[in-house]
This record gives sequence, C-alpha cells and structure tokens, in this order.
Amino acid sequence: MYRGILATRPDAELHQFAVAHLRSETEHLTFFDDLQCCYRPSLLLPLWRLAGFLTGWLPALVGNQAVFATIEAVETFVDEHYRDQINVLMPHVMREPERKVLAGFEYCRLEEVHHRDDAKQRSSLSKPLYLRLWMHLVRIGSQIAVKFAKAV
Repeated sequence: MYRGILATRPDAELHQFAVAHLRSETEHLTFFDDLQCCYRPSLLLPLWRLAGFLTGWLPALVGNQAVFATIEAVETFVDEHYRDQINVLMPHVMREPERKVLAGFEYCRLEEVHHRDDAKQRSSLSKPLYLRLWMHLVRIGSQIAVKFAKAV
C-alpha cells in the first residue's frame, strides 16, 4: 500500500507517513521471509503485491483522508488477523524458538496497531459516507483475500 501511495508523489505529510510505515512493513516482510523454512509462501504473492499497491495508490489519488481511512480499515483487519493466528499458535508454543516466533508475531501486530492509530489520528473525526463505504469494502476485501489464500 505504501509504495502505491508514494507512487502518486504525495504531499509532505502523506510522504512522511508512507515512508515511516513502509520502513516497518519492510521489517515485517524480512521477519516472515526468515520463517519460510516453516511454511509455504502464498502462490498468490504477485496478486497480493498488486492488490496492496492499488489499495494504496487509488485512495492516494483521491486524497489524504482516503488514504488514512484505508490504512485504518486495513490495519484494523490485520490486527484481528494477527490476534487470531496468535491465539491458534499460543497453546502449541513449548520451546524457545516457538516463543520467539510468537513474540515476532506480537511485535508485528503491535506495529500494525500503531499504523492504524496513526492513520486514525490523522483522519477527520466524521468520515463522509463514501469513505465509510470504502472502509467497509476494504475490510471485506481483506477478509476474502485471507480466505482465498488459505484455500489455494
């Protein structure tokens, strides 16, 4: 998403926001790349990258408020998704390496919560109807994407 935002050559506030969040998202990708010995990466990764780019690029064409609403919606879903995964893994964590992986999940989750809260603070308190509908669509799209990824 953040690369899509940056591709629109945003104003200084949005540029700073996207660069800072992209930095931590890149760290998250490194964490998960290091775990590839333990799981099969999604076969749909190219599609997810394109979808992520467009999910940042399209709102950035509309304006900062659309971007902040999008990030708030996505990161709300991501927080819930991480929590669900952590809750599934927690009863099976017995050894130190597993505890480190779980701690990494929690670290990533908390950074996503920070992204959500940062976007929420920057957005207007009352969102127009089109943004509320967009946020709902983004959350549904995120849910469908995860279900589809699990099936493939």
